[in-house]
Amino acid sequence: MENNGKNILITGAAGLIGSILIKRLGKKYNFSGLDLKEVNGVNCTMANLSDLNAIKPAFRGIDTVIHLAADRSSNAPWESVLPNNLIGTYNVFEAAKISGCKRVIFASSNHASGGFYKIKPWKHIFEGNFDKLENNNYKLIDESYRTRPDGYYGVAKGYGESIGSYYSDFYGLSSLNLKIGWVISNDDPTFSPYALSLWLSHEDTAQIFKLCINAPKSIKYDTFFATSDNTWKIFSIGKAKKVLGFKPKDSAGSSFSLRPPPVRDT
Repeated sequence: MENNGKNILITGAAGLIGSILIKRLGKKYNFSGLDLKEVNGVNCTMANLSDLNAIKPAFRGIDTVIHLAADRSSNAPWESVLPNNLIGTYNVFEAAKISGCKRVIFASSNHASGGFYKIKPWKHIFEGNFDKLENNNYKLIDESYRTRPDGYYGVAKGYGESIGSYYSDFYGLSSLNLKIGWVISNDDPTFSPYALSLWLSHEDTAQIFKLCINAPKSIKYDTFFATSDNTWKIFSIGKAKKVLGFKPKDSAGSSFSLRPPPVRDT
């Protein structure tokens, strides 16, 4: 895999998704990290995202920023979401603007739309009542639906999508949002029905981020749901397929055995 010379900064590079990208795409791009701890295999700036001046050096000479860092708990309290997910995201976009970065890829989340899980027909999928649905005969939620967060974490993801729109319109920064389903540490979604629906495999994770990195400069702002091509999807990935050329390699079926989820990162 030939290195194309692009300098890519990953915030939260020590996490699961960051590790996947470095492992699978590390020979194609010049990755660096911004995290609270060292990151294996890449140069890393250790700083807190809530401190704009401390993180600025990490953005020098960067073409694209992949913003993953956050309090990743979907139940994170406001006291943590405010500095880590809201102020931190503002600082990332501001540092990218100051440093002349061309694009920010923001890791949004299904939790920005998690309120739909309580509504039929999607509630049936979330609860594993597949028999109440006819496969491929129910409406999928796409990017035209309203933001409907299921907690402060989801609120912050909706905020990140909005601030990206602002920086795109007024500062010319390309901003692409990936509303990620569920990237699971052991890459096995068979522990629950909603994991089957939301699963984004490690291979498909690397693919869709690569597509965003290489997306045409003419795409100044856009949002895409990101899951594998699962049988019982809640969210449509049609737009990612059409606009980005996303071709998922993996698909979760219908079989699950209820058990606790593994350690995860989304």
